[in-house]
Amino acid sequence: MDTHCPYCALQCGMGLRPTGGEEGVEVVERTAFDVNRGALCGKGRTAPAVLSSRVRLTGPLVRRRAGGPLEPAGWDEALDRTAAGLSAARASYGPDAVGVFGGGGLTNEKAYALGKFARLVLGTSQIDYNGRFCMSSAAAALNRAFGLDRGLPFPLADVARTGCVILVGANPAETMPPALRYFTELRERGGKLIVVDPRRTRTAEHADLHLAPRPGTDLALALGMLHLVVAEGRVDTGFVAARTSGWEEARAAAMAHWPELVERITGVPVPALREAVALFCDAESSMVLTARGPEQQSKGTDTVGAWINLCLATGRAGRPLSGYGCLTGQGNGQGGREHGQKADQLPGYRRLDDPAAREHVARVWGVDPGVLPGPGRSAYELLDALGRDVLALLLAGSNPVVSAPRAAHVERRLRSLDFMAVCDVVLSETAALADVVLPVAQWAEETGTTTSLEGRVLLRRRAVDAPPGVRTDLEVLNALAARLGWERGFPTDPEEVFEELRRASAGGLADYSGITYRRIAEEDGVFWPCPEVPGTDEADDPAVDRFATDDGRARFAPVAHRPSAEEPDADHPLLLTTGRVLAQYQSGAQTRRVAELNGAAPGPFVELHPRLAERIGVAEGEPVAVVSRRGRAVAPARITPGIRPDTVFMPFHWPGEGRANTLTNPALDPVSRMPEFKICAVRVERAGDSR
Repeated sequence: MDTHCPYCALQCGMGLRPTGGEEGVEVVERTAFDVNRGALCGKGRTAPAVLSSRVRLTGPLVRRRAGGPLEPAGWDEALDRTAAGLSAARASYGPDAVGVFGGGGLTNEKAYALGKFARLVLGTSQIDYNGRFCMSSAAAALNRAFGLDRGLPFPLADVARTGCVILVGANPAETMPPALRYFTELRERGGKLIVVDPRRTRTAEHADLHLAPRPGTDLALALGMLHLVVAEGRVDTGFVAARTSGWEEARAAAMAHWPELVERITGVPVPALREAVALFCDAESSMVLTARGPEQQSKGTDTVGAWINLCLATGRAGRPLSGYGCLTGQGNGQGGREHGQKADQLPGYRRLDDPAAREHVARVWGVDPGVLPGPGRSAYELLDALGRDVLALLLAGSNPVVSAPRAAHVERRLRSLDFMAVCDVVLSETAALADVVLPVAQWAEETGTTTSLEGRVLLRRRAVDAPPGVRTDLEVLNALAARLGWERGFPTDPEEVFEELRRASAGGLADYSGITYRRIAEEDGVFWPCPEVPGTDEADDPAVDRFATDDGRARFAPVAHRPSAEEPDADHPLLLTTGRVLAQYQSGAQTRRVAELNGAAPGPFVELHPRLAERIGVAEGEPVAVVSRRGRAVAPARITPGIRPDTVFMPFHWPGEGRANTLTNPALDPVSRMPEFKICAVRVERAGDSR
């Protein structure tokens, strides 16, 4: 059976073949799907291992007394307790005392139903999801510049056909390995790859030019490159005049960032800056692709905006094989924010504070627009409010105990709740704190759609039955809605939910109304926007003729470099940055249960430069402590010259004493509300040392 990988936003095509084993299926190549052409990373290849009843939940769990253990329970008891817990908080303190926290791995159908459940059944504005931690800064910058947030405005195959790519804060060799072939093909065709990363990653090893800026200075780097574009007469004045607005303000901001100043800020030598500009501008076509590096900053929206400015000033936007794109991280990070589980959005990427949008969605839902609550808190702000303003929580498909910034504080806030119910496949670190755990079906056990990093809507198909004690998220929401007084409106059939999603999205920026399950299957995915008019879907850049802004012009962002929210000082003289490794995924809740993946990446580590290791007197593999203003994490040292001497790196997949997010700073971008995962001030010492 043809389907798609459950992990990253590449959504690789794969086949599933029945077996007699405990998992029920095995993965086989699916070479016909053009994105990965049969190639899979270890995570995708071993995905069936999590279907095993040895590692996943097979029945509900409840905590029958405060401080007591989680115990097996029947579904009626678990659902009754959940409905009662949510109702009690709502009745005592109002609807906004109940929160809902979703995930970027939920299918479009589940994300849509979760948002509808929160706003209609619970009546709460307090809903957001972990995708806020993924690419919200890029989304905000895309909306500001182009009036449309579609991570990649072109198919991934175009990357191999352009002349130059600047890859900023991305490491696809480890995060989405099958995508690396596009960068390899780019270079084989004579194109150039520039990688911007403070570490010499596996991806940087493939680059023609590697720029290693100090963490938190990507904004200055982009402004310095734009300064050189102006100074060297490389501005595409015709494009700027005909298709953009705001150039003079953006130009003035860039000219305040002369190359020597940028070198002092970033550590990138002026000759390397000039080389990067030449490679980018001399190519007939060019792209800038960003990922979490520049986005997970307290100035992430402006940073992405500066890279978009570079594309606009050089005419590298709105034309074939050129432009700005974002490499989305989570499996449905794109679709997950389009259809209603984000604090400020309704289905179709409609704004919750737009009266026309409210009226349209309310009509589809059969309610008065006045009953829909307004925008709520963003993800970290919602987590921070737990136990104070938000007293009960329904959480689905997320593990903030490991994945949230300032994670020890978030864990305390979760423990302070009056009630929490968690829907998950496995007993994650967050689920272990819940009052009720509801075991739900996963990718191979249910049908549903996801939207890949290309903006392509794909269909995952059910290949095996879930264990008898497991239900789908749609079945859980249906049962809870019925207990809370909504007998109708929450179907359990995913195709029926998608048909309603189509109507709710019609006319919105993310218009899915022309997409059907049948069409997805026949065409191996359908790109949005896709109104219900033949021939109007956009496989290529939807801005080739005009941008999605009111006047059809792209908007420059007049941005200037500013320090990170937390800069080094005498007590914390180094910078910590975080990221992923090849064999693990996100919080590791699922991949840490796969023996082969654990064998390849068994635990956390601290990557540091040899000069730093010598200074603190630590050898390879010895435990080191990384200390920030929020806490302390301990993990073995991994010594490499491929990282800046002023920077240390930790992967964020593990809980316990090696939890990287114990250290990270929750400072928020003022526009996207993205936390500053990528930069915080730390000190590093031998684990036995104590100040």
